[in-house]
Amino acid sequence: MAVRTPDPDWNPDDEPVVQPPANPGWLSDLELAEIRGRLPLLYVEAVPVRVDGVGQVTEVGVLLRANAVGEMTRTLVSGRVMYGETIRDALFRHLEKDLGPMAFPLLPASPVPATVAEYFPLPGISPFTDERQHAVSLAYVVPVTGTCEPRQDALEVTWVSPAEAASDAFGSEMEGGRGVLLRRALAAVGALD
Repeated sequence: MAVRTPDPDWNPDDEPVVQPPANPGWLSDLELAEIRGRLPLLYVEAVPVRVDGVGQVTEVGVLLRANAVGEMTRTLVSGRVMYGETIRDALFRHLEKDLGPMAFPLLPASPVPATVAEYFPLPGISPFTDERQHAVSLAYVVPVTGTCEPRQDALEVTWVSPAEAASDAFGSEMEGGRGVLLRRALAAVGALD
């Protein structure tokens, strides 16, 4: 039941038609920029690993990509959680997006992350920085059993030992403190001595 009192010359056909977005989980670039300036955003990050028969991490997969200024950097599988999307679905979507559909990730049975990172636009607040925004990231260690063919902006997946992945030299090649995140995630699953 409408309670609006129409103007004397009001015609219902004159009202603008509001179309729902084609995909309500996505934001336009303008909406995203505005929201990034006002609220922390939720992300998921994944450390893809290969495990042996008893579940011990034998290799760690790290993405190689060119950043916004053309520098080659290493990073992890990561991305935003969309409105109405479960963490599990977001994690699977980003693993498939970055590693390809044949990676065959084995998602953890529990939605509890291996570690949590809080990214800030200004350095010094935490080890994690993202000049675009304040973000909270849930990080998971995810075994993959298939073939990883990077997609989107990743150039390759490099597989290294857990010790090499945790080294300071390797960590220095990673943006925004992700070397720290990688070491924390590997420690959480007992992959570091």
